[in-house]
Amino acid sequence: MTATSSAAVKCLFSNASSEFDPFDMQDPFAFYEWARAEHPVFYSNDIGYHVVTRYSDIKAVFDNWQVFASDNAQAPVRPMCAEGKEIMRQGGFTAYSGLSARVPPDHTRIRKIAQTCFGPRRFKAIEPQIRQIVNTAIDAFVDKGETDFFSQFAYDVPALVLFKLVGVPDSDVPRVKSWALSRALLTWANLTDEEQLPHARNMVDYWNYCQTLVKARYETPSDDLPGDLVRLKQEGADITDAEIAGLLYSVLFAGHETTTTLMANGVRELLTYRENWEALVADPSLIPGAVEESLRFSPSIVAWRRRATQDAEIGGVPIPANSNILLIMGSANRDDSVFSEPDRFDIRRANARNHLSFGYGIHFCLGQQLAKLEFGIALEELRRRLPEMRLKQGQKFDFVPNISFRVPTALQVEWPVG
Repeated sequence: MTATSSAAVKCLFSNASSEFDPFDMQDPFAFYEWARAEHPVFYSNDIGYHVVTRYSDIKAVFDNWQVFASDNAQAPVRPMCAEGKEIMRQGGFTAYSGLSARVPPDHTRIRKIAQTCFGPRRFKAIEPQIRQIVNTAIDAFVDKGETDFFSQFAYDVPALVLFKLVGVPDSDVPRVKSWALSRALLTWANLTDEEQLPHARNMVDYWNYCQTLVKARYETPSDDLPGDLVRLKQEGADITDAEIAGLLYSVLFAGHETTTTLMANGVRELLTYRENWEALVADPSLIPGAVEESLRFSPSIVAWRRRATQDAEIGGVPIPANSNILLIMGSANRDDSVFSEPDRFDIRRANARNHLSFGYGIHFCLGQQLAKLEFGIALEELRRRLPEMRLKQGQKFDFVPNISFRVPTALQVEWPVG
């Protein structure tokens, strides 16, 4: 921001705890800027978390898993009601985080096995399928001159890609997407007891589906993620069927929901700051930089959680043992101590890849390579086939209320036809 706009931001806020709305994703960046300068670490009475906003502090917390544990990363912000717990208990729901909420030695053991299935060989093999999925999605609306990019492209493309990787048939896409939404709302949103119940039932179906995927690979071996994991187990890898199902439970959510949001947010910023889109259309070598800058400037995951295992300090602020901590990566990514002119979207930014959108340390996102590959291919094909794409005028950008994901509800775009 300019000096004038920064001064204006300072006048907008006065009390960090009372003025921070952790569920409001409309445009939180002005508050983040103010907090970094005035109250970089503060306590939110609303959710009972210590909130951290500066890059160096967030990176240090991510890098110290012994003191700042990840075991609350997937915990519901609002506890599940008694009736919802009973629905899940009776349904046999025993899912546990694949990796993000685990700590060593289990995290180290499982991640080492999973990494062998997320390597260059697997992604190179699936690249032609990604390009085909992208172009099939474009085919459906290219002659219409307009579309809701979120619902007609970004929503399904990452799911179809991921499900090829996991061996989920296309016919199951709507169900798994529905379950993923339920998981997001139960974990990161602010639902009433009554609103939780249908999502609790969905979680039972979701977990049973993941277990069925694992069982099926014993009966019919397959060249996909669960097939690889079952084969590795049969060859002596130290992993259980429940842990394999837990990995699928995580991957079937994180592996496409975050990429859906990345694609929608990235295209929105490219078309809002149109000189970047025009530069990319003219020079496709700028695409890797566009992907990284989209991740920095408008990340899918704005905040993530940790818990202090002992009395500690963050940025000089005392953090008592067992305190919950909310790390605002969306703020860190605009910290001017790391990124010059941080509120400027620039696909030529030299250090954009230093963003913290995939986390840092031992829990650095396992699927980051796939997310970048998908978005890069999407931009290649969009620039080739829809070079004059632009935002529809007069639309309001809304985002789903929750504490972690900046998910748009729609993105209307248009282009000349004929």
